Amino acid sequence: MSAAFAFLHHVAAFVLVAGIVVELVLIRQELNAAAARRLALADMAVGLSAGVLLVVGLLRVFYFEKGAAFYFQNGAFIAKMALFVAVALLSIYPTVKFLSWRKRAPDPGSVPAIRRVLHLELVGVVLILLCAALMARGIGQLG
Repeated sequence: MSAAFAFLHHVAAFVLVAGIVVELVLIRQELNAAAARRLALADMAVGLSAGVLLVVGLLRVFYFEKGAAFYFQNGAFIAKMALFVAVALLSIYPTVKFLSWRKRAPDPGSVPAIRRVLHLELVGVVLILLCAALMARGIGQLG
């Protein structure tokens, strides 16, 4: 069961990254109603994968891996969770914009800010991966 949850965790992480990259590609195209729908779909994939990632990750922490005590005494894990929250908060801005574009014409003036946020999200994900690698090797133990 542990391997199945690890697999699901990794698949969700890959879908999350792919979704953000798709958003970056789509936001460079001409903004019209069809592009807005595609952006909203990609953003939904990002949100769903983030939810799966969080739930499965917490299940692994509490039930399938080294135990909560190990993780909550690891600075790399704490940093990983803080980065996850930061990326989630960053993702609110593009999500709100994409949803608003379903009701009215896309706003080309907001594209540069959205692109910056999407790039920051990717940087955050890369840092999360670094923290995961450190954590898996026991680096960052606080106690």
